[in-house]
Amino acid sequence: MHFTKAIVRCPAASCGAGLTTAQSGAPDYARTLTQFQAYCDAFRSLGVELIELPTLDAFPDGHFVEDVAVVTAEFAVITRPGAPARRGEIDSIATPLAAHRSLLPMHDGRLDGGDVMQVDKRFYIGLSGRTDAAGIAAFEALVAPHGYTVEAIPLEAGLHLKSVLNYLGDDVLLVTEALAGHRAFDGFRRIVIDTADEYACNTLPVNGALLTPAGYPRVHEKIAALDMPVHVLDASEFHKMDGGLTCLSLRF
Repeated sequence: MHFTKAIVRCPAASCGAGLTTAQSGAPDYARTLTQFQAYCDAFRSLGVELIELPTLDAFPDGHFVEDVAVVTAEFAVITRPGAPARRGEIDSIATPLAAHRSLLPMHDGRLDGGDVMQVDKRFYIGLSGRTDAAGIAAFEALVAPHGYTVEAIPLEAGLHLKSVLNYLGDDVLLVTEALAGHRAFDGFRRIVIDTADEYACNTLPVNGALLTPAGYPRVHEKIAALDMPVHVLDASEFHKMDGGLTCLSLRF
């Protein structure tokens, strides 16, 4: 996928107080900032202009900007995050996005952007602990008039759909064993990864390259076969807070 811009937000000092199901200890803030800067540098090296938002100390998950909007070529859906504590982040994302896209705000249900995977004019949306059927229906009502279709994908594991599934372009999916057999993905080439390597499923395609988390050599070997440059980034501190590489930016 080709992007010219991305919205990012530097993690706040309060980031260790965010929501998480992981039991890996609190993130080291200095290391978090180092990893975030490396992430931003990777985007810049790939020709992406960054729109850098100020930190939000009152919202420790505020740097996971992907959950608050879904950006298409024509518009941006402003989501209704599944965790009520995160809804206070909405205005801080909607305001800068309005300079680049018309906004379609959701008013019903619950939906995190991390549950939304777009392939051309079709959205696959995870039915998860953060996204419910009402949220998917509300999202569909907004995007259908623009020619988009929606398919709900029930999740049995993973915080978000993009925790276990990502589209890498050219009809290729990176997907966990548990989800690889879903009928919705029959027309795709599937690179299937072991449960032990699940975190690396959150690999992000940017302008002909792949950004992937460090520590998963088996996954790195598999995606190297796609003949795309692979940028391996340390995301250990974001992993501690249930975050991945896709979570840290809104790309368009």
